[in-house]
Amino acid sequence: MGLPEERRKSGSGSRAREETGAEGRVRGWSPPPEVRRSAHVPSLQRYSELHRRSVEEPREFWGNIAKEFYWKTACPGPFLQYNFDVTKGTIFTEWMKGATTNICYNVLDRNVHEKKLGDKVAFYWEGNEPGETTKITYRELLVQVCQFSNVLRKQGIQKGDRVAIYMPMILELVVAMLACARLGALHSIVFAGFSAESLCERILDSSCCLLITTDAFYRGEKLVNLKELADESLEKCREKGFPVRCCIVVKHLGRAELGMNDSPSQSPPVKRPCPDVQICWNEGVDLWWHELMQQAGDECEPEWCDAEDPLFILYTSGSTGKPKGVVHTIGGYMLYVATTFKYVFDFHPEDVFWCTADIGWITGHSYVTYGPLANGATSVLFEGIPTYPDEGRLWSIVDKYKVTKFYTAPTAIRMLMKFGDDPVTKHSRASLQVLGTVGEPINPEAWLWYHRVVGSQRCPIVDTFWQTETGGHMLTPLPGATPMKPGSASFPFFGVAPAILNESGEELEGEAEGYLVFKQPWPGIMRTVYGNHTRFETTYFKKFPGYYVTGDGCRRDQDGYYWITGRIDDMLNVSGHLLSTAEVESALVEHEAVAEAAVVGHPHPVKGECLYCFVTLCDGHTFSPTLTEELKKQIREKIGPIATPDYIQNAPGLPKTRSGKIMRRVLRKIAQNDHDLGDTSTVADPSVINHLFSHRCLTTQ
Repeated sequence: MGLPEERRKSGSGSRAREETGAEGRVRGWSPPPEVRRSAHVPSLQRYSELHRRSVEEPREFWGNIAKEFYWKTACPGPFLQYNFDVTKGTIFTEWMKGATTNICYNVLDRNVHEKKLGDKVAFYWEGNEPGETTKITYRELLVQVCQFSNVLRKQGIQKGDRVAIYMPMILELVVAMLACARLGALHSIVFAGFSAESLCERILDSSCCLLITTDAFYRGEKLVNLKELADESLEKCREKGFPVRCCIVVKHLGRAELGMNDSPSQSPPVKRPCPDVQICWNEGVDLWWHELMQQAGDECEPEWCDAEDPLFILYTSGSTGKPKGVVHTIGGYMLYVATTFKYVFDFHPEDVFWCTADIGWITGHSYVTYGPLANGATSVLFEGIPTYPDEGRLWSIVDKYKVTKFYTAPTAIRMLMKFGDDPVTKHSRASLQVLGTVGEPINPEAWLWYHRVVGSQRCPIVDTFWQTETGGHMLTPLPGATPMKPGSASFPFFGVAPAILNESGEELEGEAEGYLVFKQPWPGIMRTVYGNHTRFETTYFKKFPGYYVTGDGCRRDQDGYYWITGRIDDMLNVSGHLLSTAEVESALVEHEAVAEAAVVGHPHPVKGECLYCFVTLCDGHTFSPTLTEELKKQIREKIGPIATPDYIQNAPGLPKTRSGKIMRRVLRKIAQNDHDLGDTSTVADPSVINHLFSHRCLTTQ
């Protein structure tokens, strides 16, 4: 998958310099003399030329990349057709419509039979407990996927059906999603931390005819009886007139009694003693995974699908409170995640890649499963959490598997910062070459700690901006090629054409701040909201006809770097001045006492809105009036007097989703003492909300 005319050999002695512009001069940051030069990522000058060509001639650019994949039949008509303007008709995007392929064939069969990677490790699996480990090769994974595809076929699953998957991070999760893809069935993966109600809502929205789940699992110290939650969800479905006909259950905690610990496709038995988990069995609905697999053949012809056939549905939060079923299609998504993975992480065949995201999120879909497998990569699949059994778990795993490329969330970085440097530095981490961040803008202090402590000031950081809806990276540095600025998403990826608009929809040139939009489609763009194309058009295209609207604010600096300033609804209007919550939060976190911060607006009789800040302190620091004044002073110095908060509340914990994202909607309610919170089923720790309400600041309106 080489870029056009860009197949340079790596030189072991070649290097690239990091630089910072004015925007990158952050306290404690100065560019080190050298970082590792990428082997096949183009130079910055060459990148600019290639990017221009990829935007001006997307059909030629992506057409060349498509040649690296297997197509049962070629594209018979136009390579790309689209309409982004709601005033001119229905919004649509079609890449290679009429061409047929199968993504499972491309990520498994092609690697085993054509690329001869059958004996290469596809995944190292690391369980919740240290010592719970196994691995699976590409050939073994292909056999397991074919077997489970046959299982699904026997259960009546066919092309176009929807299958719900509700599982922890075990190898069977990868097998299940790839088996769906092999049959042309759409997988709808629901994060195993979601409630029974959330699972029910998603099953009903897409009319899933089958559910795949697990008996139970440990997440750190916590035992999760997932089958119990699945049963509750299926009962809710029945009550609403939609009985799911079949539920396939992986015996994960009970695996030891099966005597299957030598099977390469199975996670090993749980070594930790666990209480007798009661598994309710529903005859006529529930089936054991292992019993079905024992009866299944190990060959299965893939279903050849149109490039524009749907691959999966993944639900993301919506402003109305009802989750949106984001639909991605086979051909374009395959091209985009494979290409972004290769170039953003500077992938080489000998790499060991680790994305810490759960497969229940888009990051896990794109950069745990499909992107790495499409490149024949070896990855780590981790069931546990970063702080169990101790705060050094991630770095212990990095050393154990000699991880070269590491991709995680700013939330995890900030959490680990609270424990200091020792849990990191007591491990070698010498194998690390590239670090990445995903999920939200990273504040400069966390970026610097990540670079200095985790990367030992020698690893480039790729701070990636993208969304569930985009399928893959949109704005990102390229390692060793793009001069780094802490906290900036840098430049657009190949084929991505960003613009910044003002409120009137006019494109702003040069240094600018406003709405981030994209002017033309890329292969990985979502095609619709499942069952509600009108909502798709209204959400992403109605505000500014002719553009895909991200919903994010963005600033472009004098060097052309893009800085995500936060969701547009996280922008505050204080006395006529737009303030970014992310900018204020970053200023707060720069104080040595603050581990994490969240800022929301609060009504003000004079200013319209004022700032209400929640701060979580680092261990060893105490909240006091003196600290409050120090924080206000720091914000005045960093941003200006207009940004001085009216209220700062001590927050030992913040309301977060189970993926770690702060729920600012809930914080706005707390700031205004409004107990009508709406749906809080996705809050990881509901007790945090009660604590914040009982300790909120005394406010006036």
